[in-house]
This record gives sequence, C-alpha cells and structure tokens, in this order.
Amino acid sequence: MKETGITTVRVLVGADGPDCLGRHISPILQSQPGEYNDTILQGLDYLLSELEKRDMTATLYLNNAWEWSGGFGAYLEWAGCGPVPDPDDWDAFQKYHCQFVQNDKAKEFAANHVRYIVNRTNTVTGKPYTESPAILAWELANEPRAFAGDSITKACFAQWVKDQASLIKSLDPNHLVTTGSEGIWGCELDADLFREIHSYPEIDFVCIHIWPYNWHWIGSVSGPIAQAKEINGPTSMIDSIDNAISKTAEYIDECYQKICDLNKPMVLEEFGYPRDNYSVTPGSPTVGRDRYYQAVFWMIDMYRDMEVEGGKFVGCSFWGWGGYASQLNYKWQPWDDYTCDPAFEEQGLNSVFAADSSTLRIIRDFAGK
Repeated sequence: MKETGITTVRVLVGADGPDCLGRHISPILQSQPGEYNDTILQGLDYLLSELEKRDMTATLYLNNAWEWSGGFGAYLEWAGCGPVPDPDDWDAFQKYHCQFVQNDKAKEFAANHVRYIVNRTNTVTGKPYTESPAILAWELANEPRAFAGDSITKACFAQWVKDQASLIKSLDPNHLVTTGSEGIWGCELDADLFREIHSYPEIDFVCIHIWPYNWHWIGSVSGPIAQAKEINGPTSMIDSIDNAISKTAEYIDECYQKICDLNKPMVLEEFGYPRDNYSVTPGSPTVGRDRYYQAVFWMIDMYRDMEVEGGKFVGCSFWGWGGYASQLNYKWQPWDDYTCDPAFEEQGLNSVFAADSSTLRIIRDFAGK
C-alpha cells in the first residue's frame, strides 16, 4: 500500500456477537458485552505500530449498522430484543435496527465498547491509543442509519451521533472524529439530517460513501452477482459506466452543497465498483472500474482545489484493499483470506488486488498528486 501511494486506511475495530455465523466475519472480537478476544486486540496493536513505522494513518470505526460484523444488531440482541432478522427481509431488518438509537441498554453497550477501545494502551508501542500518531480519526460506525423515516427516530439518531462523538472527544481530544455516514443516501434521503449530524462541533469532518452497484446505477438488479449478471447483462459494468459517473458527480455535488458552509472538509471515505463481467479473480479485467476510479479521482481533484466559504473535498479511500489475498471460495469460508468484501458477499468483487496492475497505476498516479 505504501509503495502504491496509499497513506491512510479505514479499519473495523473487530466484530461483535456470536462466532461462526454464516454472514459474519470471524473470529469475533467481543463475544459478549465486555468480553474481548485479546489476540485480536494485539493484532490491532500490531497494525497500528506498523502504520506508525510507515508514517501511515488509520480511521478506526467502532460500530457497524450492518449485520456482517454484529454492530447495531449484536447490541440489540444483548439488550433483549430477540434475534436479528435476515437482511434479505429488508422491512423486518429495518424495523429491528431502527430500535438501536432508542434503546438505552443497546446504546450503553456500544458506549462501553468505545470506552474500552479508546482508553486502550498499545501492547507493542507502549503508548496509549490517545497518543498514537497512526490514528487519524475515530469513526462512530460503518454507515450508521436511523433505519426509519419518522421524525422521532431521526431525532434520536442525530442525538446518538452527538452523544457518541462527545464521548469520544471526552476520552481523546487528540484525534479527529467523524460519523461514518454514507451521506444523504444514509440519512433516509433527508439532506437536512445529513447536514445536522455533521454540524456538531464534536464532528471534525464530513464523510460520504458511494456505491453505484448497490444503488442501481449499473443495472436494475444488485445483490447476488449470478442473478445480476443474467438480468443486467455481463457487460453492464462497462455499458453503464457513463451513467455511474454522472450519478456519482450529481451525488457528490448534492452532498457538498448541503454542508459546504459548515467550514468542514469532506471525504469520500468509501466507494467501489465491481470487476468486469462480475468476476472475482485477482488480475481479471477492470476496464469499467478503471474508468470509474479515474473519474472519481478527477472529481476529488476538482473539489480539492475549490473552496466555498472554507469547505473542501480533501481526499478519498476506495473499498477495498485485497492485496495479496488468495480468493479461495466464492463466499468466504473459515480460514480463507479476507479480500475486504464482507463474508457473505462474493469475495473479490470489489477488491483491489496486488495483481490488478492497471488499477494500481491509476491509484499511484492520483496519489502522486
């Protein structure tokens, strides 16, 4: 990564809940409230120490709105709300997860996790995390959502963002804090809610995510790639690229214009584009992705050079780094390498591998600027 010009990474601080669930990453960091796998934590210590040696940084996200690492769902289960519904039942999934921001017990479990991690001392460097130069920012959660459009739930969601950010700042005034939001898309399409959760003084920068495949900018079907390949067409990654780029530009501008007068920088901290022909193989063609990455980097440059009352678009992180991982199974199985895609998704679909030479050249050229 360092050789490619990547200077910062975004890292999940472990998974929560029971181990060996088919959709969950494994092994689990927090199996029960306050019960931690110390080997996993030592791995995080090691990662941060290696980043320090290379003058690289990490944004560490402390929770997850999605079930693939536990997150909101695990805390709700521990709070006695029953099992997490199958995410394929989207209505049931939303109704379950929207409880999080109104469930005091679940929120307290999440806050205790924050206290435990932020107050940690690195066993490799001997330094408290609060003094680590490798930590760029703490992030409340991966893609936190209200999961409901009513005013009460959205107000509770906004209050949780403020409370959790205030907690982190009280523990660690040395590092940045951000939300992990997808932007307007992740705020029930409520632009005012997107602005509100990034307006708090405890939130240091604005973040957005962009997913052309998941958001149906590539074809009418997303999800299982066998079905998408059949319905959207095997060449849809290339055929739809102009639409994906156009929609991306529109979304960036919509989000940016909503927050530019907050005088806070904005980061595109997560974006991805599947490989050509829905392939998952390292080194397989990425004509569509390469065009998309080039377009996104051009947009970043444009916004980075443009100031509107102090606000700037300052950088980005793509999803995700597969590196030297061996893609062993179509869906992740225990002891397989992780390719950065969640365990229940096709492994390698959104990954940038060390063998993806054309994509790495584009990343390297952008990083050189």
